Amino acid sequence: MKERIIVALDTDSPDSALSVVKALAGVVGMFKVGMELFPRGGPDLVRKIRDEGADVFLDLKFHDIPNTVAGAVRSAAALGVRFTTVHASGGRQMLASAAEAAFGTGTTILAVTVLTSLDGSDLSEIGVPSSPADMVLRLAGMAMREGIGGYVCSAREVSAVRELVGNSAVLVTPGVRLQDDAALDQKRVVTPFDAMRNGADYLVVGRPITKAADPVAAASRFAAEMQRGREAGSREA
Repeated sequence: MKERIIVALDTDSPDSALSVVKALAGVVGMFKVGMELFPRGGPDLVRKIRDEGADVFLDLKFHDIPNTVAGAVRSAAALGVRFTTVHASGGRQMLASAAEAAFGTGTTILAVTVLTSLDGSDLSEIGVPSSPADMVLRLAGMAMREGIGGYVCSAREVSAVRELVGNSAVLVTPGVRLQDDAALDQKRVVTPFDAMRNGADYLVVGRPITKAADPVAAASRFAAEMQRGREAGSREA
């Protein structure tokens, strides 16, 4: 299960990020480079992480006109990243262009459905009448029809998304916390046990591991809970 943990490098310091990578490479399977870190570290940081033998999830959530997003996906794929993200809300044509740009590169596009920092009242404020669960399924279904192979969603919705998109799709779940962890700025959070029981493939975990007194021990706790959840899910299937 440790290979299924994606550690979020939530920092603006490339040196700090590399220290985390060196400490956890071989303990977890992948590292997420996002919008806070990439502008400072750039492509060189991605290459350095890969030189440590780890996969990279480049989480820049592309959302623009189709041609621009296709170019961004090609650039991400050229770095050899395992996953990269687009916002599913960018629409059918944008999703189709992203899928076409990634085809045959070894990079899997993940369509971001509804951010785990948003709840129903947040969606209502921006003019979306649907509940988060309904919106997630609407966006995932659209992305699936346009050839996207992976999805980012809360584990509260992952079971329904799995039923919709099938077993071959990659489901990545952020907003995961152990029972005694603080939710911080996440709203739709779940435990690693529940996330894996519900059908997630990978879990994104940041501060509960990177800010722990012993990050390696924290990663092991997550892996143990994930294993229990996967076994529970298998028994229930």
